[in-house]
Amino acid sequence: MFGFLQGFAYGLLVSCPAWFMLGMFRPDLAAAGDPPSRLEVVARYWFVIPFLVFLTWITSLWGGFSPTLGGWLAGLAAIPLELAVERRWRRWRARSAALAREAARDAGAARRRAALEQEEREAGLLVLDPVCPPADADEIVRALCEAKRELLGARRPDLATQADRVFTRYRAVLDVLSRRFDPRELTHERARGMVVEVCRGTLDNLAAMGALAQGVAGIDTEFVRRRLERAGPRLVVAERQALERRLELVASTEARLVELSGRNEAALTALDDTAVALAAIETGRPQASVTAEQALGDLRGFAERAGRYARNGGNRT
Repeated sequence: MFGFLQGFAYGLLVSCPAWFMLGMFRPDLAAAGDPPSRLEVVARYWFVIPFLVFLTWITSLWGGFSPTLGGWLAGLAAIPLELAVERRWRRWRARSAALAREAARDAGAARRRAALEQEEREAGLLVLDPVCPPADADEIVRALCEAKRELLGARRPDLATQADRVFTRYRAVLDVLSRRFDPRELTHERARGMVVEVCRGTLDNLAAMGALAQGVAGIDTEFVRRRLERAGPRLVVAERQALERRLELVASTEARLVELSGRNEAALTALDDTAVALAAIETGRPQASVTAEQALGDLRGFAERAGRYARNGGNRT
């Protein structure tokens, strides 16, 4: 055993200068860091490995001076084997960290979605189920469910809530329209057609938003920013340009999403204006035969006369 350790120490010591020279020219071949650097090569082959060689050699002296060929060959193969194992371990750790970040991002999106839906329910907003549309859903409502499903699939619940808002306004306007006009009237059909066209415009915007969100859903901006901050000037020009290009794509996509969201907000405002204007229209005959002020005056007069009647009746007794 001690002979094997002596041979291992000598083989490791002999291979160390060769790996050091290789690492000076190509750090990626002699170092397992991310990214590999010459500083890591110096630390590994000038300090860490020579210190391990010294400890192994000192320990093996208890068995005398008898290095073995097997130990020497094992020492020669130790560095490439260690590099392969360390690189595999680093890749596994990077994949685990990426999966953990994705799971945390999904959990955060689910929490945000639940919070948004709770706020919407408390505010009286109708919430669409993208999997199961309402039983009386028309083509507009079914398309809104599909748009919401795509936005939720792109992990954008903040944008998916616009489908619920459009659905709420759409139902509100149609409800007011059906109460103010007879469905057989031409005015009802014309107004409903205009409302449907506005909602189709919002559907086009929501579909475009879903496609854009899906396009950048796979870009982890947090990882890109950390990579740029940690690596800094050690990054090669091509990699830095690629990372910066990813951030530019995300920024331009977000700007486009904001623009489309603004168009939907304008359409929602138009639907709100329509609902208020329709609600203010007086199309039916009033239910009361007299005005409210006149009825209130008559009721007060009757109350006064009833009081006098009660007093007169009391005097007679």
